[in-house]
Amino acid sequence: MINWGALGAVSLVSLAAGAVIVVLLALALVGLSAREPVLAADVAESADGAEPVGKATGPVMSAAAGTALAGLCLLAVAAIVVYGLALIIFHH
Repeated sequence: MINWGALGAVSLVSLAAGAVIVVLLALALVGLSAREPVLAADVAESADGAEPVGKATGPVMSAAAGTALAGLCLLAVAAIVVYGLALIIFHH
């Protein structure tokens, strides 16, 4: 007999963990992108001289803050993965 309640709980936890991992990896990439310098050629000029919309004119955070954010996010992802593997390996 299938325990539908347990199957539903495992499915929801797996879906939530997958979403959290994706968000953490995206934040790590944002943090790492703060280390990339913005070149003058990367900034678009508009025809009427207005400020371009949707084009970054510089990093949102410092390189050190971006690196720290990326490191923390990647450590959190590693911790989630290790915890999940430990649950699978050492389940009684």
